[in-house]
Amino acid sequence: MPYTAKTMEYLKRTSPAQTEFYQAAEEVLMSLRPLLDKDPRYKNHNIIERIVEPERQILFRVTWIDDQGQIQVNKGFRIEFNSCLGPYKGGLRFHPSVNAGIIKFLGFEQIFKNSLTGLPIGGGKGGSDFDPKGKSDGEIMRFCQSFMTELYRHIGPTIDVPAGDIGVGGREIGYLFGQYKRLTGRYEGVLTGKGLNWGGSLVRTEATGYGAVYFAQNMLEARGETLEGKVCTVSGSGNVAIYTIEKLYQLGAKPVTVSDSRGMVYDKHGINLETLKEVKEVQKTSLEAYIKEHPSAEYTPVSDYPKGRNAVWTIPCYAAFPSATQNELNAADAKELLKNGCVCISEGANMPSTPEAVDLFLEAKIAYGPGKAANAGGVATSQLEMSQNAGMESWDFETVDNKLKGIMEGIFLNSSETAKEFGDPTNLVLGANIAGFRKVANAMIDQGAV
Repeated sequence: MPYTAKTMEYLKRTSPAQTEFYQAAEEVLMSLRPLLDKDPRYKNHNIIERIVEPERQILFRVTWIDDQGQIQVNKGFRIEFNSCLGPYKGGLRFHPSVNAGIIKFLGFEQIFKNSLTGLPIGGGKGGSDFDPKGKSDGEIMRFCQSFMTELYRHIGPTIDVPAGDIGVGGREIGYLFGQYKRLTGRYEGVLTGKGLNWGGSLVRTEATGYGAVYFAQNMLEARGETLEGKVCTVSGSGNVAIYTIEKLYQLGAKPVTVSDSRGMVYDKHGINLETLKEVKEVQKTSLEAYIKEHPSAEYTPVSDYPKGRNAVWTIPCYAAFPSATQNELNAADAKELLKNGCVCISEGANMPSTPEAVDLFLEAKIAYGPGKAANAGGVATSQLEMSQNAGMESWDFETVDNKLKGIMEGIFLNSSETAKEFGDPTNLVLGANIAGFRKVANAMIDQGAV
């Protein structure tokens, strides 16, 4: 049995029912075969067996009191996956779908994403099955305080620095930080995504979306193409989607779709960014509210999506930006995108394309940017926030944005050059996985059997 297949068999036996984690691990391990054949050190040091096992898995109960005075219980997680390049770094996700497998998949991806940035950060992830939707500010504050009461003993500015993710924005980071400060008596950069008036960084909110567009720009420029004047489709309507759309407009493109858990909007004139921000950032309501302001746009509820499909990907486009959640784009969606002339996919979400969809993109040799490369702008800017906190300084927007742009260019060049090195120049999945793995694995070898 091949080396990587044996590792997958072991994972499925020892970490049962963690489907998303298996998917993430298998995608990376299959890409590594050419490297493992070329360099025997990684087998000799059992790097594969070591890298798929987190250094630490923290599972805890979170009890909190709702507005009716009832005690509620949720599960909390923090997976500290790999610290050979620096302190663990990765977001916290608050969503009902969160379980150990989801957090492990996200943490595993984070190892290689963080490695690709070239910055001194390891990989980790955390969260809870708590759902902030429909909760009052008081309930969210009490939950965050209870969550941090358990987590605080495991984190620190040189140990583990969480950030936000789905369900965890500036409000939640504020409540978490306040409780950390209360418990420890220390004011330090233990979380990123903080408010701008108390240690946050400019561009952090925009970073993942901006970065995904910068990555697409780099892929297309390498092919002598551009986003200017091109129709683009975007899924999601959170931070990633909103600021993907903002950057697309800045580069002269025309984004025409957004989506949420209830449905999607297609606006052939281009999504109105001001209305989208009002609906999602201020009103925090369904995209149906967008149609009230722009009746010429089309709203399709999830119940009317094509069977087994995501309606966002039925809209013809030049470039697509999956920016919602994992496995939102399947093989049928991929076939529709390719049939309609899509030549570029840049993933703003984590693992948004199924393995079958990825295979179709690679076979078609389009410009395909996998999430661990294309959406690394968020964590990169989180590390820039850590740097500013450590130096007790604050950089202006242009400085941070230029650093972000340079980091995304570096990730593309590293992934592209590595893909060429292994004989498959258009395969950035191969390039990103090998480049990210090789840096981590070499550091693990240097640091011994730990």
